[in-house]
Amino acid sequence: MVPLDERILEILQSEGWSAPDYITRKVSLFASVGRVRERCRMLAKIEMIEPLTKHRDHYEIAGRGLRYLNGQLDAGELPRPSPSPRLLPRW
Repeated sequence: MVPLDERILEILQSEGWSAPDYITRKVSLFASVGRVRERCRMLAKIEMIEPLTKHRDHYEIAGRGLRYLNGQLDAGELPRPSPSPRLLPRW
């Protein structure tokens, strides 16, 4: 987990669902849309958030993400995914 991941989870918790480009505008960490999209895909891979479409252009927070924000889940207990070519944005 990186600070951007926590901000993504907080935004999804408050908004209900959102797209990476909207999250980028809400995040105050100077992250690019590509970086937010990459982190969303990583968070989806460890089931912290869920994609709402098959194209992964909208996400909502999952139960695991809510438990993390509520302090009921330690990030050290989560799997550590590594970016694969499938997860990285296509520029």
